[in-house]
Amino acid sequence: MQTHLSLKSAQELFRTVKGASYQCDRSSRIILEFGDLVAAFRINEFLNFRRHVNSIDIHSKLFDLSDECDYELIEAAQQNISHKLTLCEVIQLRELVNGTHFALELNSLLHEVFSAEFSVN
Repeated sequence: MQTHLSLKSAQELFRTVKGASYQCDRSSRIILEFGDLVAAFRINEFLNFRRHVNSIDIHSKLFDLSDECDYELIEAAQQNISHKLTLCEVIQLRELVNGTHFALELNSLLHEVFSAEFSVN
């Protein structure tokens, strides 16, 4: 499912070869673009989605020779998203969501440091 979102008011957070993420201050959402998947998450929804993606046991799936382990169903119920991804795509999505999380944490830390610095002066 592809959601039509305007990225004009969004700032890029993180980019990989396979996707990108943006932060929209107007809607207070994190926007993920990954292949044909485009989704806008509230911060708590994004954190839950990240937790879901990171909970996939890729190591055990790599060593399981059954056909059903070649793919993983990625879901975000609040976004009406349900995509069947290969293990390689899951790893690429994981890189995107973890990079996005890192960028959010870094932005938050920088905001705290600058706010504290300006309040001291």
